[in-house]
Amino acid sequence: MKPLLLFAHGAGLPSTSPWMAHWAGLLAGIGRVERFDYPYMAAGRKRPDRQPVLVEAHREALARHRKPGEPVVLIGKSMGSRMGCHLALEESVEAVVCLGYPLAGMGRTDRLRDAVLLEQRQPVLFVQGTRDKLCPLDLLEPIRSRMTVPTALHVVETGDHSLLVTRAWSKQTGLTQAEVDAAAVDAIRAFLRAR
Repeated sequence: MKPLLLFAHGAGLPSTSPWMAHWAGLLAGIGRVERFDYPYMAAGRKRPDRQPVLVEAHREALARHRKPGEPVVLIGKSMGSRMGCHLALEESVEAVVCLGYPLAGMGRTDRLRDAVLLEQRQPVLFVQGTRDKLCPLDLLEPIRSRMTVPTALHVVETGDHSLLVTRAWSKQTGLTQAEVDAAAVDAIRAFLRAR
């Protein structure tokens, strides 16, 4: 049975944004993709709700979309991936996939959002760009080594927080953004199959 991929947006754009729509289309080959908006986004506000409100909205979306016996993977962009990690501590899911995990909130490396990662009880895949200032890979790796669950990292060379690669790197390697995205989807598929 293919899993439900409950896909949560990041702090700045809704579930209907072009980025989310693009990735939902890519992920559709892996499972049944369902997107949702957090309350602040649905209300047209810019500032995200506090964490308890976000997690509860994530839980409600899971309850709304989950079918009996269906495996569930929580996948999210940035803030949505972090809320997915929090929800995975409380709900039964198969895995969490983080597209640009916001380890260093606002780029602050002195206040890492690592506690929820260290508490994880489900496998976690990180899909991270090497130019992502919110998740420097040299800070993520020591945390991954301390996590007690299976983890994996798919690195997007020159990728930013939205996994977009530079034109120069694309020209140098001959790889298009579409090919880079497809490789990330292949990594997600392989990670979930291994579970």
